[in-house]
Amino acid sequence: MKYIFNLLVCCLIFSASGIAQIKMPAPSPTQFIKQDFGLSSIELTYSRPSLKGRNVFGTVVMYDSLWRTGANSATKIKFNDPVEILGHKVDTGIYAIYTIPHKNGEWTFILNKGFNNSGTSGYNESEDVFRQEIKSTKITNKIETFTMEFTDIKAGSCNLSIRWDNVVLNVPIMEDIKDKLRSQLESALSSDKKPYWQAAQFYNEYDNNKPKALEMVNDAIAQNEKPPFFMVYYKAKIQKEMGDKKGALATSKESLKLSQDAGNGEYVLMNEKMIKELK
Repeated sequence: MKYIFNLLVCCLIFSASGIAQIKMPAPSPTQFIKQDFGLSSIELTYSRPSLKGRNVFGTVVMYDSLWRTGANSATKIKFNDPVEILGHKVDTGIYAIYTIPHKNGEWTFILNKGFNNSGTSGYNESEDVFRQEIKSTKITNKIETFTMEFTDIKAGSCNLSIRWDNVVLNVPIMEDIKDKLRSQLESALSSDKKPYWQAAQFYNEYDNNKPKALEMVNDAIAQNEKPPFFMVYYKAKIQKEMGDKKGALATSKESLKLSQDAGNGEYVLMNEKMIKELK
């Protein structure tokens, strides 16, 4: 107790001496990521410790023990639309991410409601939204600084990738956007300014309704005084996927001419490739 008192006195004397205080770099700096995903976004806030010559797993991060999955405060993730993670439905909101690494390469991934926790302090298992076992992957090149990022991003799916030392854990996140898009389109198609181009993409890429997509892309082309080369190419793609090689060939040749007139080298090459495949 006397030692602590003397230490406090020394600190007060040092502060009062007028010596300038220097702001030092954070040992585990915080990173904030906002990733556009689906029809909204996901936000992630976490701290990033480094190896500094250490072998982390089994020593710094103990096997079979709860880990804050980073450093400092609990790692926070915010979903601005409902999602599905590892088969579990997750509502809109802010959550904490915890993990339990195991020596056999399996990890327990935990989504918890205690996003204001200070690391593992305050963690309560009763606040778990879910916990799920997931297999990690070993890599040859060590990752110095703990990293979390969103990878393999598609319209309705992505991975939350957790990487440190020689371990990678990829957590799949899904969002069902098909019904939301359909509702928006049906409402918009009843208005005066009909979004035929967006409708063509929806029916082709999300609804797998090729005849409807072809109808919509024809309507989209007709909305323009001069047919846009990219829309005409898109029509050729749909025709090709429907098995109409003759129609696709004629449409691709039209798009090639339009692309050449517009000076768009990328679409010139794309059309030349398609024409070669269709002949």
